[in-house]
Formats: sequence, structure tokens, C-alpha cells
Amino acid sequence: MENYNEDELCAACEAILFSMGDAVEASHIAQALDVDKDVVKSIMNKMMDNYRASDRGIMLIELDGAYQLCTKKEMYDYLVKIAHVPKPKELTDVMLETLSIIAYKQPVTKLEIEKIRGVKSDHTVNKLIEYNLICEAGRKDAPGRPILFATTEEFLRNFGIESTEELPELDSEMIEEFKLEAEAEADGATQLTLDI
Repeated sequence: MENYNEDELCAACEAILFSMGDAVEASHIAQALDVDKDVVKSIMNKMMDNYRASDRGIMLIELDGAYQLCTKKEMYDYLVKIAHVPKPKELTDVMLETLSIIAYKQPVTKLEIEKIRGVKSDHTVNKLIEYNLICEAGRKDAPGRPILFATTEEFLRNFGIESTEELPELDSEMIEEFKLEAEAEADGATQLTLDI
């Protein structure tokens, strides 16, 4: 990078510091840019001056020969506020699959969900509870009295229906296809276990 001008070196240093997140030693930056360590120190001093401007939300600090980008103290209130803004609920394919099983088979136990899915569902069920899309709906009258799960009013609101009776009917051919796929996956898992 010997032929690069100062602005290009500043941009490269900024990219390195932003990407790394933590403090990066001047010697490592110099090595990455193929320049002398003193050039890096000079660039860093220029960048520190630029970041001191009142229209910047971040600053560059030096920590024992290493440099790091961080937020200015004056911006902390905004960070606290944004941290309290609720994150949008994102449903993954796995969550939607699990939610569908619960919606159509409710009330249903976690073991019954796992039998249909063929995998453990603890995390997914907990996430759906956290999102208030499902809730505990009593206990099954069976050994161990497992918890039953059902959908909530929030589920109905989110999916724009008044009751679970409005859920689309499942095509019997589709159900059969799902069963065959599940059996094939279960057989494959058993075969894999036996091969090991």
C-alpha cells in the first residue's frame, strides 16, 4: 500500500478498526497496510482530530499502543434508549413449523411435537412462549403429567384470524406426504446412528 495517499490510508485504518471492534495494535495495522508504524501513528492522530468534531458520534482512543473506535460519552443516552426499543419478532422456518403443529394439534405436549418434527424442540417452544404465540394449557393426564401447549390470542391477532377454526384445512394427500417424509427422515437418522 506504499503508493496510497493519506486519505486512502485513513479509510483503510477506519475499516480495520470498525471491523475488528476491539483495540488493534499499531504494529498490526502497519503490517496490514504495509507501511511504517510511525505512519500509522500519524494517521491515527489525524483521525482522532477528525472524530473530535461535535458532529461525530464516535471517537478514536489509544490504549497502550493500540487503537479502538468507540461511542462518545455524550451519545450514551441514545444507546440506552435504543436498547429498550422492542425488537421485531422474527419467526424462523423451524418456529413456524412448530407453531403450525401446535395450532393444528392443540393442546399438545412437547414430546408429541418432537415426535412429529423428529428433533428436540425445547428452544423453539421457549421462543414461541417468549413471543406470546403459545402458552401452557394445563397438563396431560399421563405419566409425568407433561405440560400441554396451545396457541394464544396474540397468535390469532398476528395471523389475522378470530379462532383456530379459521385455519386452512390440511389436504389429506399433503398430510400423507408429510408423514412419509417424517418416516423417511426418522429411518435415515436411525440408519445414521447404526452406521456410527
